[in-house]
Amino acid sequence: MTILIVGGSGFLGSELIRQARTAGHTTVATYATGPGRSSPTAWCPLDLRDAARMDAVMADVNPAVVINASSGRADWAVTAEGPLQLAMVAAKHGTRMVHVSSDAVFSGAGRVHYDESALPDPVTPYGAAKAAAETGILAVHPKAVVARTSLIIGHGRSEHERLVHQLAAGTVDGALFTDDIRCPVHVSDLAAALLELASGGATGIHHLAGSDALSRHELGTLIARRDGLDASHLPTGLRADSTVPGALDVRLQSQATQRQLRTVLRGARQFLGPGV
Repeated sequence: MTILIVGGSGFLGSELIRQARTAGHTTVATYATGPGRSSPTAWCPLDLRDAARMDAVMADVNPAVVINASSGRADWAVTAEGPLQLAMVAAKHGTRMVHVSSDAVFSGAGRVHYDESALPDPVTPYGAAKAAAETGILAVHPKAVVARTSLIIGHGRSEHERLVHQLAAGTVDGALFTDDIRCPVHVSDLAAALLELASGGATGIHHLAGSDALSRHELGTLIARRDGLDASHLPTGLRADSTVPGALDVRLQSQATQRQLRTVLRGARQFLGPGV
């Protein structure tokens, strides 16, 4: 099977490339600014704001499935409009599509548990862009998969793990919030689950998050202990008392999707535990 991975130079994209190649798939990966360190079958440049280029790449690669693992953060043109254009091109070519979304589409206001039927109510520009992309993708490509996930951890290379090291060393200012709750997922588990969804007949919205709900400070403590850092050096704070925008308690419920998968979405206490 030929798989096109959009955003292959990123943290998740790199793991998708590794697992897809290991499984024997022809894997073409795109990048916005430069190729990553992974080794797909081929690299190609792609700007998600360029619909004509997107169509040319899809026609040239002719993939069975495209997985969008790109991250444009709060850039509306990249994060909201780009995936919609990608979905339109994929639908035109009859290509399956898996789009990686985020728990940032939820506010955590009035409820904390969110299953696949929950309606987005974002409170940040990034969350709003992700929510708009979800709606647009499923409107133009009804057989697409929208896979929401949470904080992605693994191998010491995620932005969350790097931040813990910087805070422990005192090289950056900041705090790990004790009232900001998420369900972290390991990048290897997430990539494997995405590839399962890509190769099956799944459609619609799916949740791919870990089974443990942790505050950012609890997560930081687990990372510090795994890496031999002094967790007491990690500064704490409350998001509710800060000027940093974002949701508070958002717990993705992934049980319905988990029942469809062979891949186990481990909790952070397991994958960050001693000896792992």
